[in-house]
Amino acid sequence: MKRDRRAHGATVALALGLAVLAGSAGGAANIEIIRSTGGLAASVVGLFREPAAFQRIPGGDYLVFDRSGHGVYRIPPSGTDAVRIVQIGPESGRIIGPSALVQMFDLDGTRISDFRLPGRATPRISLGTLTLSGVSSLQWTGTSVLMSQPELGGLMTEFTMGGHPYRTIGVFRTTGHETDRDVHLALNSGLPLVDPTGGFFFVFQAGQPVFRKYSAAGTLLFERHIEGPELDAVIQRLPTTWPRRPDESGRELPLIPPTVRTAAVDPDGNLWVSLAVPFTYVYDRNGEKIRTIQFRAAGIITPDSFFFERRDRLLVTPGCYIFTV
Repeated sequence: MKRDRRAHGATVALALGLAVLAGSAGGAANIEIIRSTGGLAASVVGLFREPAAFQRIPGGDYLVFDRSGHGVYRIPPSGTDAVRIVQIGPESGRIIGPSALVQMFDLDGTRISDFRLPGRATPRISLGTLTLSGVSSLQWTGTSVLMSQPELGGLMTEFTMGGHPYRTIGVFRTTGHETDRDVHLALNSGLPLVDPTGGFFFVFQAGQPVFRKYSAAGTLLFERHIEGPELDAVIQRLPTTWPRRPDESGRELPLIPPTVRTAAVDPDGNLWVSLAVPFTYVYDRNGEKIRTIQFRAAGIITPDSFFFERRDRLLVTPGCYIFTV
C-alpha cells in the first residue's frame, strides 16, 4: 500500500499476503535509540493477527494489511477505529493465502484490476512460520509493478498493469550454488525499491547481505556490502546447506532464512535496511552508511515493514507504531 506520486491518486496492490504500492545526519559509529512517538490504539492493533504493512493515505486515514487475517483495514486519523475494506476469500476482489494473483484496489476496497503471474508463487525465503515468494516484494512505481522474480532471469522484473513482463533489471550475483537452481534463485531473491529521487535499489534478502543501486534505465551504478559489528555474528553463522521441505505440490524446496527483514527508501533517497538482528542501517544516496538505529516502543522492535509518511515520520510494523526520525 503506497502513495501514487501521480495526480491520479492512490491505489492499493495486494499479493501473497503483502500489500505494497509505489509509493539525516548522524554518526554511523554510534547506535541511535529512537522511541515511538505515536501509533494506532492498542484496541485497534489487537484486531490484527499479523499486521504486515502500516501506511497513511492522502486525507489522513491509515491502511493496515493483516497478513495472517487476509484482510485490509482502513483506520481514521484518530487511530481508534478500524473498518475492514478487503475481505478474506479465494474469489476475485478478496485475498487469501500464498497466490500468484496480483490485485489492485482503490482506497474503499473496490477491485480495479488484477493479473495472474505464470506458474506458482514459489516460496524462497523462510521467516519464522512464514514463507515468502517473489510476489511478496511487489512495488508500485507509479505506472507499473516491480517484483523480485528471479525465475524470469533477472533480479527485478517490471510488469504492466495488465501483467505483461516487459523488462528485467540486474544480473544475478555469484552464489557458489549455481548447480542447485532453487538455492541459487533464493540467494538472488530480494527487495526491489523505487528511489523517489530516481532509479532503483535492490536489497538481497538472504545470504551475504548486499544491496545494489540501478539507474532508471536499469544500469548498475554501484554495489555495497551491508556490514557492521551488529551483524558480524549473523554473517559468521551463514549456512552453506539448508534443509528442504515439501511445498503444497510435494516439491522439495530449501527454505532459506533472511538476513534482511525489510527495506525502504526515504524521500531524500536514503536506503533504510532492517536486519535479522534488531538494528536498522541507513545508507545515503552514494551507498555510504550514515546511521545505525534501534527502534523501541513497549520494547525493542525489529521492523518488518517501513513507510515514510513524510521525511521525518516513519510508520513501522509490527505494532503499528509511528517514529519521528
